[in-house]
Amino acid sequence: MKFTVAHLLEQLPAADALPVAKLEKALGLSLKPDKSQLRIALEGLSRLGVLVETEDGIQRRQDDTLIEARLRCSSKGFCFALREDGGEDIYIRDHQLNHAWNGDRVLVRITREGGRRRSPEGGVQCILERATTHLLAQVEQQDDRLLAVPLDDRLLTSVELPGSDASYLDTEKQSVVEVLLDRYPVAQFPPLGHVERRLPINGGEEADLDLLLTKHGLRQRPAAPRSSLKAPSDKARADLTALPTLLLNGWSGSDAPILPAFSLEEGDGGLRLWIHVPALAERFSPGGSLDLWLREQGESICLGRRWLPLLSPALSKAAAFKPGEANAAVSVGLSCNEQGELSDYRFALTTIQVDAVVEASALQALAEHKPKARTIPAALKPIKDQLPQLERLLEITALLRQRRLESGSLELDLPRPSLESLGDLCVPSPEERRSGWMVQLPEHQPTALMRELLILASRALGAHLCALGLPALYAVNPPADGSEINEVAKAALGLDIPVELSEDGNAPAPRDLAATFAATDRSRVLQRQLSEVIPPIQLSASPGAHGLGAESAAYAPWCLPSLHYADLWNQQLLVLLLTEGKDRPSVRHKTRVDLASASCHGTIDWPLLTPTQMSELQQGRSESMLQRLNGRGRFTAEVEADLLAMAQARAAEPLVGQTLTGVISGVQSYGFFVEIPPSQVEGLVHVSSLKDDWYEYRSRQNRLVGRKNRRTYMLGDQVEVQIQNVDALRHQIDLAVLLPEGDDEGGAEADPASDDGED
Repeated sequence: MKFTVAHLLEQLPAADALPVAKLEKALGLSLKPDKSQLRIALEGLSRLGVLVETEDGIQRRQDDTLIEARLRCSSKGFCFALREDGGEDIYIRDHQLNHAWNGDRVLVRITREGGRRRSPEGGVQCILERATTHLLAQVEQQDDRLLAVPLDDRLLTSVELPGSDASYLDTEKQSVVEVLLDRYPVAQFPPLGHVERRLPINGGEEADLDLLLTKHGLRQRPAAPRSSLKAPSDKARADLTALPTLLLNGWSGSDAPILPAFSLEEGDGGLRLWIHVPALAERFSPGGSLDLWLREQGESICLGRRWLPLLSPALSKAAAFKPGEANAAVSVGLSCNEQGELSDYRFALTTIQVDAVVEASALQALAEHKPKARTIPAALKPIKDQLPQLERLLEITALLRQRRLESGSLELDLPRPSLESLGDLCVPSPEERRSGWMVQLPEHQPTALMRELLILASRALGAHLCALGLPALYAVNPPADGSEINEVAKAALGLDIPVELSEDGNAPAPRDLAATFAATDRSRVLQRQLSEVIPPIQLSASPGAHGLGAESAAYAPWCLPSLHYADLWNQQLLVLLLTEGKDRPSVRHKTRVDLASASCHGTIDWPLLTPTQMSELQQGRSESMLQRLNGRGRFTAEVEADLLAMAQARAAEPLVGQTLTGVISGVQSYGFFVEIPPSQVEGLVHVSSLKDDWYEYRSRQNRLVGRKNRRTYMLGDQVEVQIQNVDALRHQIDLAVLLPEGDDEGGAEADPASDDGED
């Protein structure tokens, strides 16, 4: 089938019916077999009550009991539907899955309402889009059936293979296979597939990357459509080539996204900070084939030493900032007061010239350079003339960071481990897009400088587009749930951490809680727990608070259009406003308003864009596009987390059999997890391996307690462990705890909380 149910539903207008012929055209169906499949799909969806067919065509039925969600399963067989609208997760029993798999987009109907400490239950009514078209597996013979057993144990099924694939049987488990699905399960019939190729398990770094790309369906990405790129117009373009301009280079991997450039301008009104973004939106038509392809890609993905870029090679080459040459940009000039508050801004289409590229090594040399030293370090000599400007940028960003933190923005000391194979994955994005918290960074680091400036620019554009009522994509980051923050505080209190609660017993703000944790010897594990309850950042059609960026009303990201499509969309909107926005009611009016600055707010009572332009924008910024972009962001996070876990597991393989000191990072009824530096790899000490006693789990105190010897294993404790086994493909590390000599049968100090009741 050339389309999914989700794709079919996206073509239907919100209220009106669509003739079948137009639906066929929208789906690109021209052959008779494809049209026949569409007819079968329409009939099935009508029976399910999703669609209704009238004389005018096909229309989606408005049914509030059907909820769009994404399925998340565990290896234990528990499945939940994560709602696209952010509502409470729905528990799906195995007999209500209706052949849906982990990751699938589904329509769910609630069958039992939730209650206190109990999730609502429901059943899958329709699978909108399959997440798994192929999988990594190992081939096994079971009786007379040849099966592919998925490596991902969240896929609660096996796939039947033809007998001709018996040659892929691997009794020594030295390889895995890529299986393409030929048929999903239907009624009583199991899924069918065939082996595409064999992949080695221990083939080195490139082989591991091939495994990762294959697992996530990224090995063969669709090529960009052929299209002729347009040159940005010189009309009404401000010439800023005489302005000293710096490009901060935060990444070193091949095909890394294009980063913005920065300038400082002294004027009669004081200092103005300029942020220059590569001019991408002017080079192709919004809604055209290239734009739709970019929208489908959604994000650039970091693979460590290289990237899977969002942009096509031609578009990236055309828009890149080349030092010493004139480059087209979309810029904003920002003015701040002495407290670091944004006081004025102005957007413009510009031409700039990058005078110098500042590498991380140069900023490090600047941090270590003594002001009165007579010699200049070698790393600073290429940018000697730009040092005063760079030092002024450091002063400005320090002020902006201070204001952001005072406004409640959260930073945590949770950097990724410095493993060589991780490359750019060790460097946080200049503008955190997914997490509601930032990694603490030294101030002399390219990302630390960039992110403060980009936050300011996104706040300016958010305020501007919101005031003008234009259909932007906003990034929303609501405050954390108070009850979840309280649970983290209770965990800290259970570890005797002095957390000051309010009069009504509530925990302090996350920023203050993080500061309390940072002053203890259990800082990392507690900050990790805090990070897990901070709401992620989501894209929204409606403006809202963005706590991470210290913005209470509207935040519209636009400075990284080669990293996120949402930024590209907002740049398209800004360029359209600057080039075609109506700055007066009609040609008879002589007085114009300045659409590039806040001075026009509250003065416009006429349409800024034509009805056709607004209609196309509103239709393009659909709910389905928002869901797709948010989903693509989650997918990118999963890929990068997978790459990190693989690198950590590989770093642990040479340590099998060795005894190491780690920190207990999590405690569960089945055992406890231990994080081992320097790779921060996390392994499990299963409770069954603790032979010296029977251990009780006390969840409120985050500890396991021995019934006889009262030995405790508590969150944040240091323990001696031995790495027993490493499964790099599944990222599983098996550990065994080592007891002090002569202490195998007890003798540990009694637990002070031993008389507390078991949870």
